[in-house]
Amino acid sequence: MTHPLLDLPPVTAADFARIEQRVAALLGTGQDVVIMQGEALLPLEACIRAGAPRGSSALNIVTGPYGQTFGNWLRGCGATVTDLVVPFHTAVTAEQVRDALAAHPEIDFVSLVHAEAATGNTNPVAAIGEVVRAHGALFYLDAVASVGAEPVTPDAWGVDLCVIGAQKAMGGPAGVSAVSVSARAWERFAANPDAPRASYLSLLDWKERWIDGGRKALLFAPAQLEMLSLEACLERIGAEGLDAVTARHAKAAAATRAGALALGGGIEPFVYESKDAAPVATTLRVTGGPDASEVVAKALALDPAVPLVAGGGALAKEMIRVNHYGVDATRDVVLAALAAIGGALAALGQEPDLASARNAVTETWPGE
Repeated sequence: MTHPLLDLPPVTAADFARIEQRVAALLGTGQDVVIMQGEALLPLEACIRAGAPRGSSALNIVTGPYGQTFGNWLRGCGATVTDLVVPFHTAVTAEQVRDALAAHPEIDFVSLVHAEAATGNTNPVAAIGEVVRAHGALFYLDAVASVGAEPVTPDAWGVDLCVIGAQKAMGGPAGVSAVSVSARAWERFAANPDAPRASYLSLLDWKERWIDGGRKALLFAPAQLEMLSLEACLERIGAEGLDAVTARHAKAAAATRAGALALGGGIEPFVYESKDAAPVATTLRVTGGPDASEVVAKALALDPAVPLVAGGGALAKEMIRVNHYGVDATRDVVLAALAAIGGALAALGQEPDLASARNAVTETWPGE
């Protein structure tokens, strides 16, 4: 018997090219866009393996755990790496980047995470892009968590490699991702003798066999469900309007932050300044009493549907993350998440002010 999710026709080259064009439109880019058949770590690593040749010099900006991962990859490629590390409760500044580049004029590659969902901060890419462009380095940006939650415009910002994934603010599948590649990034790849070739990590294979070939023959059989889900996700964003989608995420973040400040009970925003807080997710610090992991476990027992997780690794004891992205970027979800956190805190002996939290959310995000 037939099954709508199993008996799917293959994704053709024309289908694949059409979806790539829709991703390019989402990013407002005239650069080449390559869709890759895997979670966003695939193009993130592929870009570094090709773009940071042995003997190159990289500035790796660390504002969260993904920045740390990029530094490890860069060193593994044989690049000399200067880490610019800032506290995870804040954002890097363009002035800090300018100073680092001035101190190391040999730097030819800059890596940055736009929004760190794991720590809840976001970085001022437009201002940083001006600095990197003036220096002449290749600019690599992880926009996986930011795309759909805030503006992402690689051409305007001078980004040479902009990697996105659909599984967060875009509200799409996790098993497919994409990267926009500038002309000078392609030149860097081609000049790197260690750039992956004949490999699943090879962007040059896509350039030579797919893009230069007129997008007529795919390198392998694409995953139908992921590609169809990505196109459906892009259609949904188009129907709502990208500006409306990003505005919805901004409202969710502002309402969550306001509600958490009013809730009390030993909870406060993890990111100190609202201007540094990412719209994709809000991180909260547990300042006294129970561990964050205890609070999250108790909250999920009260309401299993709320998008709450404890921080990873060393942050598990102090951080709660409210993942108000995609379809969860709504006022009802924010209210439910704060109610669950408040209920958990009360059960663990704290004294949250649930009424004030609800009022703060509804004042920040009035009903429509």
